[in-house]
Amino acid sequence: MTPLLAHVCTPQSMGDWRHLLAVIWDFLSLSLFSLGGGNTLLSEYHHLSVDQYCWLSSRQFADIYALAEAAPGPSSMIVGLLGMGAAVQEGPLWGVLSGVSAELAILLPSTLLMVAASLSWNRLRDAPIRVAFERGLGPITLGILFAVGLKILRISDHDTPAYAVSAVVCVLMLRTKISPLWFMAVAGLLGGLGLVNR
Repeated sequence: MTPLLAHVCTPQSMGDWRHLLAVIWDFLSLSLFSLGGGNTLLSEYHHLSVDQYCWLSSRQFADIYALAEAAPGPSSMIVGLLGMGAAVQEGPLWGVLSGVSAELAILLPSTLLMVAASLSWNRLRDAPIRVAFERGLGPITLGILFAVGLKILRISDHDTPAYAVSAVVCVLMLRTKISPLWFMAVAGLLGGLGLVNR
């Protein structure tokens, strides 16, 4: 029996309008599923940028995710960074164009849908369908966020101390009211001292 060959990933060149339009189309098609926030689609973003188009490695994806989360602004900011990462090797102009195009593609359709829904949502204030819809979204959102957390653990933790830190932080977040900023500060200090590496 022959061992399976690993899938060799060749990055797609973005110095072509057809590839740029393909990126825009991918993010446009995902936009309506991102209504719960940019993090709800993190697994799909990883699949597109690492597995399908091979723009980034998993480690680079984790770095971009950390940068997007650390910066002020919406969590969908990761899409602009992914778009920029996809095309920056073609030159800074292509990088900026791809980043801005990807960000607009992910934000525009979902924003227009949310504005339309908000304008009519108050009319359904006492309707049973609104109450059922809102109650049903809670468990769905928690499940998606749990899946996102697992995805980030898989792509960013690569040694035993990092897994241990992640497990301890998860337990403390669930059991205490300690601010997440303290956890980020301690994890940053551990990384800065070289005690935890990715």
